Amino acid sequence: MRAQVDARARGEVGDEVWFVEHEPVYTRGRRHDAGDVLDAATEIVDIERGGQITFHGPGQLVAYPIVQLRDKGRDLHRFLRLLEDVVIDTLAAWDVTATRDPRGTGVFVGQKKIASIGIAVRRWVTFHGLALNVTTDLAAFTPIRPCGFSADIMTNLEVELGGAAPPLSKVETEMTGAFRRRFAEYPC
Repeated sequence: MRAQVDARARGEVGDEVWFVEHEPVYTRGRRHDAGDVLDAATEIVDIERGGQITFHGPGQLVAYPIVQLRDKGRDLHRFLRLLEDVVIDTLAAWDVTATRDPRGTGVFVGQKKIASIGIAVRRWVTFHGLALNVTTDLAAFTPIRPCGFSADIMTNLEVELGGAAPPLSKVETEMTGAFRRRFAEYPC
């Protein structure tokens, strides 16, 4: 990813978004708090993105936008809002009403958090990104305080749809369309 960020900063490649589904891993961003790890046996990977600690794993769609912001206003908060909008638009495809929440960056359905967002920026190129819980095992959040919250705040699309979630590939297709629409509106 870092090599791609450097290539984007040099103008050798265009903006792009990578989609992945991780093996189970706990990552801790730059704003972490030692009290966010509740089980000392939990292996944590420190990472350079913003935000606190979270879980990535099966059933979760992770999107890594590698986007040059130098000519797009250099506004990180606006970029974070764009990522939230992408998730909100994606969930709307299944008639799930999602919103921002003043408690923190990310996307919520009611009082539950369905997507976490944490980015890094180098030479005005973004990396890291967002994680949307589709069928993610919510018990995986219990050894930590995800994004500084109690683990019981987390939800996934499967729960919100009453037990029948679309395949990750379908969610990726919807999210790809949402990225295209939102980036078409983003300042160039």
